[in-house]
Amino acid sequence: MAARKKETNVWKKNVNHNRSGNSVNSPTPAELKFKEAHGKLQAAVQKYVQDYESSSSEDELESDNIIGEIIKNYTKTGGKDECLGRTKIFLHDSFLSGTATCLICISRIKRDSSIWNCNACYCVFHLTCIQRWSKDSIFQQKQIQEAPIQVQKVTLTWGCPKCRHNYQLDDIPDKYYCFCGKTTNPGLQPFLVPHSCGEICGKDLVPLCGHKCLLLCHPGPCPPCPVTISVTCYCGKKQPVTRRCSDKKWSCGGPCGELLTCQKHSCSDVCHPGDCKPCPKKSLQKCLCKTSQKLRDCATPIWQCDKVCNKPLQCGNHSCAVICHDGICDSCPLTKQRTCPCGKSKYQLPCIEETPTCQDTCDKLLTCGLHRCNQRCHKDACGACLEIVEKSCKCGLHLKEVHCSKPYFCETKCKRMRDCNKHPCNKKCCDGSCPPCEKPCGRTLNCGNHKCNSVCHRGLCYPCNQTDVVTCRCGQTKLTVPCGRKHKTKPPKCSKLCLIPPDCHHESREPHKCHFGDCPPCKQTCNKSRLKCAHLCSAPCHSAVFVKIETKKASMPWEQMKPQLERKALDCPNCEVPVSVTCLGEHETCDWPCYQAAPSSCLRPCGRLLNCENHTCALPCHLVEAPPDKIKAGQNCEKCEAPCSKPRPEGCPHECPKPCHPGPCPPCKQMLRIRCHCGLNQPYVSCNDWLNPKREEIQSCGNQCPRSFDCGHRCRANCHSGPCPNPELCRRKVKLTCKCKRLKKEFSCEMVRNNSAKVECDEGCLRKKEEEIKQQEMINEQKRKEEELKNERELAKYKKMFESKKRTRERRLYEEEEEVGFIKRHLVLITTITGVVVSTVVFFLLR
Repeated sequence: MAARKKETNVWKKNVNHNRSGNSVNSPTPAELKFKEAHGKLQAAVQKYVQDYESSSSEDELESDNIIGEIIKNYTKTGGKDECLGRTKIFLHDSFLSGTATCLICISRIKRDSSIWNCNACYCVFHLTCIQRWSKDSIFQQKQIQEAPIQVQKVTLTWGCPKCRHNYQLDDIPDKYYCFCGKTTNPGLQPFLVPHSCGEICGKDLVPLCGHKCLLLCHPGPCPPCPVTISVTCYCGKKQPVTRRCSDKKWSCGGPCGELLTCQKHSCSDVCHPGDCKPCPKKSLQKCLCKTSQKLRDCATPIWQCDKVCNKPLQCGNHSCAVICHDGICDSCPLTKQRTCPCGKSKYQLPCIEETPTCQDTCDKLLTCGLHRCNQRCHKDACGACLEIVEKSCKCGLHLKEVHCSKPYFCETKCKRMRDCNKHPCNKKCCDGSCPPCEKPCGRTLNCGNHKCNSVCHRGLCYPCNQTDVVTCRCGQTKLTVPCGRKHKTKPPKCSKLCLIPPDCHHESREPHKCHFGDCPPCKQTCNKSRLKCAHLCSAPCHSAVFVKIETKKASMPWEQMKPQLERKALDCPNCEVPVSVTCLGEHETCDWPCYQAAPSSCLRPCGRLLNCENHTCALPCHLVEAPPDKIKAGQNCEKCEAPCSKPRPEGCPHECPKPCHPGPCPPCKQMLRIRCHCGLNQPYVSCNDWLNPKREEIQSCGNQCPRSFDCGHRCRANCHSGPCPNPELCRRKVKLTCKCKRLKKEFSCEMVRNNSAKVECDEGCLRKKEEEIKQQEMINEQKRKEEELKNERELAKYKKMFESKKRTRERRLYEEEEEVGFIKRHLVLITTITGVVVSTVVFFLLR
């Protein structure tokens, strides 16, 4: 009861009574404590909501001043802006919103997110994403190694999702570090690069030179070393030069001069890094045995010929069988301790004796690796193992008795799944080491644009490693985003001038910043050249003006349409510039508006000098077409049709064929027929040429004169008047002969005219005459004898017709005697005639 009373007292403890006696409920301490905790909770929620909104808004930061502070120490040391190209790209991308995207989850990396960046490609990922990625990679490798199919164990590693740079198991990140790795969980500060600690980077520069990076903690690669040092060239001949540490290696451009490995020639290349090239020259070099030599590269002096040494060994029974070697030949290998073929017995025998075989069993291990050779010690190779054993196939499903040396494969196909867990192995008698799947994956990646080009694999495909570029309207400001995020990313703001070509005729628009949509209308002066005059249009630009298009009037309210605008090029207004206008004939000038300015006729006579240069144009004032100058008439002026009245040259009886014309009359072309000096031709000559003082040349036809000199030779001069000139200068050759016509000589015409040319007969002529007389006599004598012989034959023929056949033989003998007698009788005559003919021929040949 006491406890119950106590409870009731507790509930009624905080009940107050007012003056009227009514009870009033006051807040209990528990309620007050709850309200206090609720207030703190709401304050914390509001704080985190504000932080989230401020971090998610991703407003653009003023990056120029921050980047200037980051690279200040680098530029002070002497670094150039050209060396900061790649680092500046990473810095600019870190300030632009939406540029950093995690390639694992394909979501944006905020400025206050915990990240991890790769040391090789400097790509940024969410810390939680890279931890899950690395652990999944290690887990898959462990599963493969723990599978029943034994594979070769390798070190467990995981790779960067972008560049596939391998990291060890201990490199799995567990904390959020800044870019330089000095500070954990760096806070977001408005005047620093996101995820940066603001301290000096201090990383070792690459290539390693001993200096540290001078930039403030930054994303991306460190720039080249800006420190200046004094270094010599590659060959070391020039004096040291002050250069950047990142570009300290240099060539002086002179010859290297280093002694090459051949120890004969020096390097002729330009000062270069590294070792010198082998000597390019050739030289005569002997082989190791010094018996042969040939032209070889100087860089390879040691070589062997194909000759066997064949020098007698110390044993005196054998010769050295080593191919081309230097030094002294080794001792005879047969004099050393030898063993039998099976290797169980050893012998020390003279080199002329063969190694015997022992009587023991060979007992060598056969190629199967299980049994030994059971034959006696022998010199040949052991044969294949012929033991019959029970073997299992590679897959272990079947047993069969086969020769020990033969493998056993079954025909059962492997039904295990390959490493992709999608396709079966299907290899016959597989031992469990199924080959990796070689089929292409072909699944569509998260980007939705490309397919996985890797071989078939387990798990998710790697993210698409390609990127898209989001640009502003002009394309000068670019934003690199992962593939598939292009259409969801807001284009970057561009501070460059708009490069859209103008719609009007002007070369450029009025300067304004890059934008999307239509450009503002052009307000420049037209300045377009007119077609009807040479003045420029001074009105505002009207080449691309929106004009309201009139539509049909609507009959009902619902048929009404909004006014439509169309861009058109309006014509330039009329030109009001005063212009001086001259009449058609250029007699008077007055001012008119440009668009009304048109020359007209003043009705005065034209007065221009006609083409004949003797009269003027009498037509009223008119536009002169194609006048040569301001005085002469044009093509449409009056034409002079009067005949020519100028005097003719003296001696010409013909009239001028032209009408009235300027200048002197043309030469008379009337043809006259004349006779040349030689009288053979009658050429036609124009009247003008005949009146020429060179009439003598015109009358000559140009052919050789047909007349002859007194000596009988033809005149060599061309057609001329009067007697032939210089007959005494005739030098033509004349042939004269002796009286017997045997000797002939040539003399000039002048010697013949002077009778000083004469040819006398010599002794040869007399001999010839005598020989001819003798020959004629012999011919006459021969003709007489032939006539007599002919008569005798005819007589014999006649007698033959009446004589008997008995005398046939006698008659034949008689005829043969007659022929032989004729040759004997006339032998001297025949010999004489032959000698005369031969001597005559020889005489003429010798002449």
